[in-house]
Amino acid sequence: MANSRYEYVKSFEVEDEVMFPNLVVVRIDGHDFRRRLCVLINTLSYFDDDDDYDDVERNMFSEVHEFVKPNDEIALNLMNSCAASVMEEFPDIVFSYGYSDEYSFVFKKTTKFYQRRASKIQSLFVSFFTSVYVIKWKEFFPRKELRYPPSFRARVICCASIEVLQAYLSWRQNDCHMNNQHATCLHELVKHGKTEREAYEFLKGTGKKEKHDLLFEQFGINYEKLSVMVRQGSCILKTQVEDIVKYNENGAPIKRLRKKASIVHSKNIAGKSFWNEHPKLLKELGGFVNDIGKVEKEINRIDSNRSAIQIP
Repeated sequence: MANSRYEYVKSFEVEDEVMFPNLVVVRIDGHDFRRRLCVLINTLSYFDDDDDYDDVERNMFSEVHEFVKPNDEIALNLMNSCAASVMEEFPDIVFSYGYSDEYSFVFKKTTKFYQRRASKIQSLFVSFFTSVYVIKWKEFFPRKELRYPPSFRARVICCASIEVLQAYLSWRQNDCHMNNQHATCLHELVKHGKTEREAYEFLKGTGKKEKHDLLFEQFGINYEKLSVMVRQGSCILKTQVEDIVKYNENGAPIKRLRKKASIVHSKNIAGKSFWNEHPKLLKELGGFVNDIGKVEKEINRIDSNRSAIQIP
């Protein structure tokens, strides 16, 4: 279209550049993959009877494909593998964090990827991630048919400073913990005789301590002994590894250093002790000066606060 009479069409494109020095984060999450805690608690009264509720439940991707409750670790590993592929495909991504059906990807501070245009980054990421998910499905579920194509949503988030990024990561990991603890309690209550409606009503208004005590005292489950992947989520970093690129005439391997995505886990990804021990993160994004305490009320609203982030 360049230098043609149709070039004027470009003037209709939205100017949505994420201005430097803001940090660029892309968050991807599954569309109708799972029943979200906040939505279900607020909409239970909309269903006239349990049959209506069951119809909604069966339409979820995780229900149609019979994911193990409360957490299907094979499905989680599929998400991790897709995220690692994204990391390796796009060199400007230096860190990612995910749990359940969502992943957040953090670009290096100086990135010029697609001129930092949010709409282009967003469309590229969601299409690439979805394609990889479909391609890798049989690798993780060799005996399970993909009954219909998955769909993902993406948003570009603009973090005005390293402190905002730290708060954002703390918020997402806190959400991971809250949702997993609730899902585990819900599953155990249903497993031991309650309907899902009764289980939701029973858990309404309970805090972390009450749920922790419920799991231990009533079901003999020590929450801290559950898989770190489901409790803490997964982080992906790039590390230097030696890889065989070819063999010489004598059959000896020729190795080269290359960056490979590796998965790690941490109880507090927003803490100084985790973040500042990785030189790559310090170099490309900067260090965390202070540890962050409880997620403040304002941070819980970060997703709609345009002074902190930008969502096209």
